Order: sequence, then structure tokens, then C-alpha cells
Amino acid sequence: MGAVPLVLILLQLAPPAAAQNVQLRCDGALLEARGSAEQKRTIDVLKVSLALSAEAPTADAALGELQQRLAAVRQALQRLQVKELAVSSPSSWQRPVSPDRPAAMEANLQVNGELQPSQLQGLIRQVGSLPGVRLAPVSTEADPAADLAVRGQLLRGAYQDALGQARAIAEVIGLRALSPLEVQIEGGMRPRLLRTAMADEAAPFDPAELAAPIDRLGLLVRFCAS
Repeated sequence: MGAVPLVLILLQLAPPAAAQNVQLRCDGALLEARGSAEQKRTIDVLKVSLALSAEAPTADAALGELQQRLAAVRQALQRLQVKELAVSSPSSWQRPVSPDRPAAMEANLQVNGELQPSQLQGLIRQVGSLPGVRLAPVSTEADPAADLAVRGQLLRGAYQDALGQARAIAEVIGLRALSPLEVQIEGGMRPRLLRTAMADEAAPFDPAELAAPIDRLGLLVRFCAS
């Protein structure tokens, strides 16, 4: 068997604590740059949420009415081929009397699920118009199967952004060679479109008008310039 490279032997013999305490050395100028990248994603599904409520003179009657309304909501969502349907446990509370409304027991719960973008109009018209339903804004979700590939593209883009900034600074101070010393991922975010879903608008809701999810990633890179 051939000789094992010396550096490999040292890495194999070094204890974990020693590996964690390695100090990076720079004999030139230490440059720090922040890079960022973003990528628009294709909408895969819509995350939907709605609040369902009912009221009656007694808690038992309010919960019974809530159950009936939930059955209608379930049927409507099933017709729209909802996925990942989740229903919270119901809660009830005593609503005090007010000048415009008498005292009553109110019961409510939350319903969440996923729908195809093509079902947006059906969600608003068929579900949003049911008694006791209050639709929350929908959010767009990208296909998670592509997350890893997209993250790799964002990492490359953010690093190239930081590298370009460091090269510009190095040129100004008369240096040319750059060596990366440390890279810190500052996290990514995916803002999602929030749109109030109302059932009484005259114009149809077009899923093509929904803004696509956007993935972002930032890096902090330290270079040694010489």
C-alpha cells in the first residue's frame, strides 16, 4: 500500500477539540463581504386557512351549529380536492351583551389545508360564501422536491456576489490574490404572497396573478487579500 499523505495522517490523529480550535491565518489584508442571491420559484400549491364560527343562546347549541357548518365546509373542500386537511379543536366563549347585539355563546375553530392554484376561485366562491366562514389570506408554496437544488444555486450566487465585492475592494487597495477564510450562511427566507380572499368580489380570482414564492439567501465571507 502506498504512503498516506502526511496531511491526512494529521487530520486522522487530531482530536475533535483540536479541529474545532483551528485559527485561520492571513498574512495580507482581511476583507469581509456580504453576498446575497434570490430566485423566483414556481407555485406548487396554495396554503389555505379559514376560521369557522357559530353562535347560539347556549354552548351546546353553538357547538352543534358549528359542527353542522364544519360538515358543509368539509364537503366543499373535498370537492376542491383539498390535501393535508387539518381541523383544530373547537372553543367556545360567552359574548357579552352590546348595544347592537344580545349576549350569546360563540363557538369557533380553524381549518387549514392545501389546494391546487386552479382551485382558487372555487375556494373563494364555494367555501368563502358558506355561513360562518372567514377566509384568511392564502400563501403560495413551491415544490419542496426542488429545495436542495435551489439552495445550491443560491449558495453559488451569494458567494459570487461576495467575491465580486471583495475583488473590487482588493483592487482599490492594490491587492489581487483572494483566498476565502470563512463563510457564514446568514439564513434564507421565502416571502409568500398574502392576498385577502373575499367571496363578494365581482371579478374572478386568477391564480396567474398570484406572486410566486421567492427564496433568498445571504452569506458573510471573509477573504485574505494579498
